[in-house]
Amino acid sequence: MSDLTGNLIDGRYQLLRQMDAGGMATIYEAIDTRLDRRVAVKIMHAHLAQDEQFVERFIREAKAAAALSHPNIVAVQDQGWNQSGIPAVFIVMELVDGHTLREYLNERGKIAIADGIKFLLPVLSALGAAHRLGIVHRDVKPENILVSKEGRIKITDFGLAKGAMIGSTMTAESSVILGSVSYLSPEQVSRGIADSRSDVYSAAITAFEIFTGTKPFEGEEPIQIAFMHVNSRVPRISTLIDDVPEALDDLIFAATSVDPDERPRDCQVFHSQLLAISQSLNPSAPQMSLELDIPIAPMRSKSKKKSRGKFAQITERISLTLPTSTGKENTAQVKERRKVSKRVRRNRWIAAGLAVLLGITTWWVLIGPGASVKFPSVVGATTEQANSTLTALGLKTVVVDERFDEDIAKGKVISTDPFAGDSIALGGTVNLVVSKGAERYTIPSLINLTPEAAVNLLAKSPLKVGEITEVFSTKVPKGFVISSNPEQGARVKRDTLVDMVVSKGVETFSLASFVGTNGEQALNELTVAGFNVTTTYAFDEKAMPGEVISQNPAAGTPLAKGAAVEIFVSKGSAFVYIPNVMRYTQDRAVALLEDLGLKVVVKKVTKSAKLVIGIDPKVNAKVKRGSTVTLTVG
Repeated sequence: MSDLTGNLIDGRYQLLRQMDAGGMATIYEAIDTRLDRRVAVKIMHAHLAQDEQFVERFIREAKAAAALSHPNIVAVQDQGWNQSGIPAVFIVMELVDGHTLREYLNERGKIAIADGIKFLLPVLSALGAAHRLGIVHRDVKPENILVSKEGRIKITDFGLAKGAMIGSTMTAESSVILGSVSYLSPEQVSRGIADSRSDVYSAAITAFEIFTGTKPFEGEEPIQIAFMHVNSRVPRISTLIDDVPEALDDLIFAATSVDPDERPRDCQVFHSQLLAISQSLNPSAPQMSLELDIPIAPMRSKSKKKSRGKFAQITERISLTLPTSTGKENTAQVKERRKVSKRVRRNRWIAAGLAVLLGITTWWVLIGPGASVKFPSVVGATTEQANSTLTALGLKTVVVDERFDEDIAKGKVISTDPFAGDSIALGGTVNLVVSKGAERYTIPSLINLTPEAAVNLLAKSPLKVGEITEVFSTKVPKGFVISSNPEQGARVKRDTLVDMVVSKGVETFSLASFVGTNGEQALNELTVAGFNVTTTYAFDEKAMPGEVISQNPAAGTPLAKGAAVEIFVSKGSAFVYIPNVMRYTQDRAVALLEDLGLKVVVKKVTKSAKLVIGIDPKVNAKVKRGSTVTLTVG
């Protein structure tokens, strides 16, 4: 299916990027333009949308998930048909930002017992909720278990689910077993039936892989693996890893029994038994809380102190030195005061000189050439605010330097010289250091450059080359950059590591042979592998209906991902045998022959005739489908 990125689905969902693709559908990250939220949109492949059975199964997935409300089940929010653009059947689900359990296992291998139980409990809880409503998932596997970045486990893909609330996904004519063969229960393989115990088996096989890092059965062909599930016993996990609690070993062994009656009856029971084992392994473990709110401490108010001005302080000091006035002197006092000695007169001259000196000094300090001020702090103010404040005090400002600063915004003062509180002569200059803002550099466009050119371009800025990863790409030629992290245009700090993804070109595969396999299985496997598959149906005298007769290109041909592959599927024999419909009513005989793909001509002996009295060609004659059979009704 072509990439629909950029399309607006149903006039509401803007597709942003392709997240994953499977045999039945492609999943996109999208924006719900009506509610302004990120969602996942699952769009059915166009070639399957023409098949009513697949469309019914797709819609049934939406109904199955919508019938469930559980924190560990991916919620379905909408379903419909795109009427305003490219024809598409779609499901809208909540977007889970994270990875599948399969990706987690591929990276980690096996998982420790305690951690593995933490993965399993939410899965079993979700399946137990489905089983309570009579819904059976039928496709439990690591690919359908999601692990969000917050650590929430969610199960998805109820495309194979069945139950009383949603009906069955299997049509009366279908005999194909759906699901992933490595996790199918024996009864699904041998009899094509499934109930809650089948989900128990699949979940237990998933548990086996979580704890051991391997699947219990491996084979070159899916039919070999299916045969082993039916005829072999899944080994105990204690045979593959050490230090397995006996109760856990017994529980997984029982849940993988070939006989469904020996397993827990549903995932509710399975969950209860595993939870009891978990509690026995760590009785003191506290329950996890999902409350992530962090209380915010209140702001503290700042105290304000009023300080007296320098002029007021000097005035106060001077006022303390002035003589205080007294009452009027009498004649004797005046005479006594006038009779002063030479020493007193000398002291008076000294006092007068000191007074003149004090006046000159006061003028020099306050308003003369020796005047100085202590200026306030202007750190954090804009250059305009600092200039206005200091100019009012009789000072000048000069910006002597501009520097990057992580805390002080661009255009604001980082520091001054002299420092705030120091004395400076009136008319003096205050040197300002101003912020250029946080030091950030823009990631250049590296896409479609060679790694060497990208490295040279990064060398022109104070950025460092990080990890270079190579991946296959159908869009970018081999040896050129596909993307960078951080992305183009991002503003980053000095010495930030820039990772790059470089194209290895188109991935090619050696086409396997699907001749003799089931047609739907071949279609699913080829589609998952990334090929553009076309199915053609034809009659064949040797192959069973639904079996692949041939393929084009032939097995062993190297093909690029996305290449076209055509498979030819048998419709069964082109010939049928004329059944004996003698003495049948006309309607019954005609219906039976038409079901065999034959054309029917009726000749009546009389107008009221109702029963078949003659057949041409004769009974048991071998004829080709589409041939004409003449019935004589008498």
